[in-house]
Amino acid sequence: MALSFTWLDWFVVGAYFVALIILSAIRNPDHSNEEGYLLSGRSMTLPAFVATLVSTFYGGILGVGEFGYSAGLVQVVVLGLPFYIFSLLFAWLVAGRIREHQSLTLVEAIRGAYGERAGNLASLFIFMLVSPAPYILMLGLIFQYMTGGDGHFVTYAIIVSLFSVAYVSFGGFDAVVRTDMLQVTLMFGGFAALLFYGWSHFGDPITLWLSIPEGHRDPTGGNTMQYLLVWFFIALWTFVDPSFHQRAAAAKSPSVARKGIVLSVLCWILFDFFTLFTALYGLQILGEIDQAAMVYPYLANAILPMGMKGLFFVALLATIMSTMDSYMFISGQTLGRDFLLRFFPKSGSISMTRVSILVAAVIGIILILIYPSVVDLWYVIGTVIIPGLLFPVLGIYIPAFRIPPKQVFAYMVICSGMSLVWLILGTMYPDQPGGYTYLGMEPFYPGLAIAIGWKLTSLRGRASGTE
Repeated sequence: MALSFTWLDWFVVGAYFVALIILSAIRNPDHSNEEGYLLSGRSMTLPAFVATLVSTFYGGILGVGEFGYSAGLVQVVVLGLPFYIFSLLFAWLVAGRIREHQSLTLVEAIRGAYGERAGNLASLFIFMLVSPAPYILMLGLIFQYMTGGDGHFVTYAIIVSLFSVAYVSFGGFDAVVRTDMLQVTLMFGGFAALLFYGWSHFGDPITLWLSIPEGHRDPTGGNTMQYLLVWFFIALWTFVDPSFHQRAAAAKSPSVARKGIVLSVLCWILFDFFTLFTALYGLQILGEIDQAAMVYPYLANAILPMGMKGLFFVALLATIMSTMDSYMFISGQTLGRDFLLRFFPKSGSISMTRVSILVAAVIGIILILIYPSVVDLWYVIGTVIIPGLLFPVLGIYIPAFRIPPKQVFAYMVICSGMSLVWLILGTMYPDQPGGYTYLGMEPFYPGLAIAIGWKLTSLRGRASGTE
């Protein structure tokens, strides 16, 4: 479906990129030190907190559209509900404690609690967990479509990711927060406009809901309970996600961190309504399309007028770039400050972070060549990394989850290693085409089972006094 862009649409897109440059160029002299560069001096207000967390956590917009178009309501069940629950638990259990903790990064907190080896391994795990690869992939696909399909999507992905590297490296976390405040406004405005025009073309949301296939109204989407539970457990990602930790640590107070997450959940619920129903309007208005992940761009092209079309594509870009920028920044600080700086101490943490932001972008580009699917990238990264990090991270702030420091390195290797081995076996010998299950089990479960068993054994040892 060829895109019909006018000069006005391209003007809106160009204005967006100019605005990003201007916002990232603003410097706060009080934030010139390490704490200022990494956490904006721990002075983030409630509106800024909500804006940056909401926009950062919702970057996988093409994957969301793919789910909604292909399966309907299960989009919210899989990609929404579990994250609401665990985000609220995060706010209640750990957000305030993170703000009161002295560590500047999650890896620094792990290193302080469990030692040098555990911290070094955690830095590599977290570097992969916050890979910008899925978002680089989506940006490449959107720009390929915007330019008429000329050229390979990887070319566009490289150009846009290097643009982000430049302004994120220069402005630090301040630049991420300021651009996120613009991007969250565009994100909600663009999807509200698409919903309005979908309503005008087809009918109100109730009429739409009654017209879609029955399977699209099924909360399970026809998937097995095991598959749904895997995504539920993958939502534990919230507890080990460095972007949550970074924003809680950067908040002006523990209260801002807790309230900010609750308000963010309310924003996500509203935005999930927008994304689900726009995807369903795409299903009914467009019919069968060649790429389900492109339902939002295709629908915008079909029903939006001149100028408004450019605004919606800017909303798509803003939704994805806000997450890519944040993850690229965290990847850079994790690799540079938390890992490489220990081997090159004279380089300085800010300089090492800036170099490593570029490295994170390059590795992300390599990953999209291996796994050219947004959903696959989320699944693979979450399945392998979360089992090894979950209890050690929670244990920093909640003693009941703590793993004995002498065991943490082995725990991380074995738990994540088991999920990785199961993933490889499921890739080589899948129980069904396109899946990752091996012997009837998703690869997340073996790693999580070992993690839980290890923790229970640790508790028994502590109770008997043998630990």
